Amino acid sequence: MWLSKCSVIFGLFGSLHSDRKIHPGFDQSSWKQQITASTDLQSAMTDPQLVTQNGGPNHDADMESKTNLIVNYLPQTMTQEEIRSLFSSIGEVESCKLIRDKTTGQSLGYGFVNYKLQDDADRAIAQLNGLRLQNKTIKVSLARPSSESIKGANLYISGLSKTMTQLDLETMFSPAGNIITSRILCDPTTGLSKGVGFIRFDQRYEAEKAINTLNGTIPEGSTEPITVKFANQPSNSKNVLPVTMASYLSPARQRGFLGPIHHASTGRFRFSPLDAGLVPNPLISATSPTISAAGPGPGWCIFVYNLAPETEENVLWQLFGPFGAVQSVKVIRDFQTQKCKGFGFITMSNYEESLMAIQSLNGYTLGNRVLQVSFKTSNRKSP
Repeated sequence: MWLSKCSVIFGLFGSLHSDRKIHPGFDQSSWKQQITASTDLQSAMTDPQLVTQNGGPNHDADMESKTNLIVNYLPQTMTQEEIRSLFSSIGEVESCKLIRDKTTGQSLGYGFVNYKLQDDADRAIAQLNGLRLQNKTIKVSLARPSSESIKGANLYISGLSKTMTQLDLETMFSPAGNIITSRILCDPTTGLSKGVGFIRFDQRYEAEKAINTLNGTIPEGSTEPITVKFANQPSNSKNVLPVTMASYLSPARQRGFLGPIHHASTGRFRFSPLDAGLVPNPLISATSPTISAAGPGPGWCIFVYNLAPETEENVLWQLFGPFGAVQSVKVIRDFQTQKCKGFGFITMSNYEESLMAIQSLNGYTLGNRVLQVSFKTSNRKSP
């Protein structure tokens, strides 16, 4: 249950956008917890790898629907009925579908809402996109029809100047085509750029044009060339640990490496936080069977080490939730004391959201502890 009173919605929307109105058919009784509206999407760590394809009912694969919306970053406990209730506050909803894991039945953190009228869909995007629900900031946009032309249009850019802004990044890449989303990764503690970004184009050929035009070039104000390539896709390497760049490791573990590993063909490295004296080896083979990022079943399993004994599951939900759809969280506890044993596992639905969470949270200070975050390897079995 999510909303306590309709007045909460009125007050919050009114303080941000005076022209926002809530439909009188909104079901107050089915909501209990207060929500907060937020236009600060930076706090939600909005990332470029959203689910964008049209998977809702009653859609034509050859035409882009103007009434069918995709809603990303839904709270894990939000039900389909609650989604319908929220979006019905804008206008008449023809259909609503929360996407769930076929095996476990758990929410995958996104869904589809199809309105009868395009005007209502447009208003829903204007009023509900960026709405804060629990520890999530939802993303509402038009669902795009599935087609080969829009697949693989997401680019990974490294070697960026630490002073480059998101606007600078878009300005540099916009001549290649229509940019859907963009993001520069920042250190969660300092807020400083990590020199890495993502750009998602509308069409794959636009992404190819950007690679051909900008890869290896030196942007204005920079001294080093940038690397522009397609972001890693899990479809061809689901059981292989993606590149974990040295630039995201803590300084103590970064000694001996001059920068991030840019090319998958040069190999991967893995780092076990249980082996405190080890230095990560970038020459470990990418095909090593011990470097399995995904265990049995769907999703990408992330290993978090150096948690405090008092750590609860909700802390990890709040920590990883802003990066994307979290399927499950498990804190490993001592059988007798029920205190955290110092590590846990998070399963996320999306590969690039998982990668982004690792890159941003590895080395993050939680309380007085520096976290070590990586994909789960096959020799770490979550119970």
